[in-house]
Amino acid sequence: MNRHPKPRHSLLPLLSLLTFVSLFFVLKTLDLTRSPLAPPSVSSSRLSSCDFSDGDWVYDRGFDSPRYDGSCKEIFKGWNCISSGKSNALDLIKWRWRPRGGSCDLPLFDPVGFLESHRDTNIGFIGDSLNRNMFVSLFCTLKRVSGEVKKWRPARADRGFTFVKYNLTIAYHRTNLLARYGRWSPGDNGGQLEALGYKDGYRVDVDIPEGTWAAAPLFHNILLFNTGHWWWAPSKFDPVKSPMLFFLDGKPVIPPLLPEDGLDLVLKHMINFVNGEARPGAIKFFRTQSPRHFEGGDWDQGGSCPHSKPLTPEQVEELFAIENKGTNAEARLANIHLHKALQGSGFRILDVTRMSEFRGDAHPSTAGGKKHDDCMHWCLPGITDTWNDVFVAMLNDVGNRGFTRHK
Repeated sequence: MNRHPKPRHSLLPLLSLLTFVSLFFVLKTLDLTRSPLAPPSVSSSRLSSCDFSDGDWVYDRGFDSPRYDGSCKEIFKGWNCISSGKSNALDLIKWRWRPRGGSCDLPLFDPVGFLESHRDTNIGFIGDSLNRNMFVSLFCTLKRVSGEVKKWRPARADRGFTFVKYNLTIAYHRTNLLARYGRWSPGDNGGQLEALGYKDGYRVDVDIPEGTWAAAPLFHNILLFNTGHWWWAPSKFDPVKSPMLFFLDGKPVIPPLLPEDGLDLVLKHMINFVNGEARPGAIKFFRTQSPRHFEGGDWDQGGSCPHSKPLTPEQVEELFAIENKGTNAEARLANIHLHKALQGSGFRILDVTRMSEFRGDAHPSTAGGKKHDDCMHWCLPGITDTWNDVFVAMLNDVGNRGFTRHK
């Protein structure tokens, strides 16, 4: 009798191996069907606890697929750093913003998902050319995945597009000060100003929105405002030869105000105007100031931005600390006024200043096609793509369930 029978071989290990292999191929197939631009999923609870405004830039050598390229026709020639041959243009897309906090990731923009979730929606960018910079980034990203586009000018916009398949409209409304303004001269309802010796200037009606965007709050479901650069622009509003002269209720404000005090009045009245005119449930954003990086003088004084990599924290403070009273200090000065005015306003703040202060390398610089270096606008593709990543992440967190879509 055999006391040591032949052992039985269990089929369990073999079945486990087959199951694992099958699961691997299923997952691999699913992964191949995903859009290459689709981001990893991030829970809304994690997003709501994230502060995207502070962090650092990380170089990702493997990230070499821009969400769009220099062939997007909406890119202003001076911002098309790939076509103009800026030396680090292709390197710009490899810098990724990493927010502070180990569990706080900034998802990459999923354009198809955005189009699907914003059907029957109008989005308005209202502000100066830096908001156009951001608008063009969004348009080019969406245009790459949805080609049927209607070009038009909704609600007196400077430019606008509807992505026909999704009935999603995005538009840019140009306005430098938000408030209506124009040349003023003696005899133009300003006898008190004449008595004070004023002979020329710009009349700024602090309580009247500029016509280019006055109809926007009633048209758009989502609004994104900015202002700031023109308030510290002595080459345009010379404090002696052509100062800003502020009017309220059609009468000059006496004594005359400094530009920063006029900004406070404009913000107060424009915020009230938007809140009174906006569609029910509209989502309202105000973007913080986009920093300039002129070194060695302002734009008309030979200033330049020669960097090819992001700045160090020490370089950032040297350029932007208010106490240094440098060429670029207006970014943080403007933000002080913005944050004060927006408290309790119902506006969400899209804070892009800190992340942008590091990016002295991301301007067109000498490749901007101007007689001077362009150290104010941004290359496209470039940093305004990251602004839109934050914008979309904040929109996703809101959920977009509150506003009434257009028909």
